[in-house]
Amino acid sequence: ACHKTRRLPYIYSDAELERLIEAALQLGPPDALRPETYAVLIALLSATGLRISEALGLQFGDVSSESLLIRETKFHKARLVPLHETVVLGLERYFKCRRQLATDHDRLFITDRGQPLPYGAVHRTFQKLLRVTKLWPAPGKPRPHLHDLRHRFAVRALETAANSTGSPSQHMLALATYMGHVN
Repeated sequence: ACHKTRRLPYIYSDAELERLIEAALQLGPPDALRPETYAVLIALLSATGLRISEALGLQFGDVSSESLLIRETKFHKARLVPLHETVVLGLERYFKCRRQLATDHDRLFITDRGQPLPYGAVHRTFQKLLRVTKLWPAPGKPRPHLHDLRHRFAVRALETAANSTGSPSQHMLALATYMGHVN
């Protein structure tokens, strides 16, 4: 049987995540939606474990004061993702900026021209943020990627679960379901 070898994930520290968000807030042009978009997107991915495609597919109707409805999933199974109150506050702040841009698109994350934010633009901007923050690993260590924000969420969730009741396998099953895995 052929097994796919997965690369080792890069697990962002709290300080590194803060540096990425701060660098995102410094993106230009001044008074544009772009800095807030990237700061909130990075924070959302880290706090929820969403796939980037799931976050970019979000529409206003998918957001409530307690959860996100994820419709466009990798395995075509919708799920609800609960939101921490700090995520809700960040989204509300973003919504105020986002609504000032006149557009007929219902997508949450859009460009300054009012179009849905494309993955390629997110990838390029994230690479720029990695360079600006100098988040390059030591030799022999994994290189950071956008998808690693999802890995950070999973590791933090398991660290928290280790201090609670229940078996590790129960926590793994719950986390896998939460993150939209099929097994």
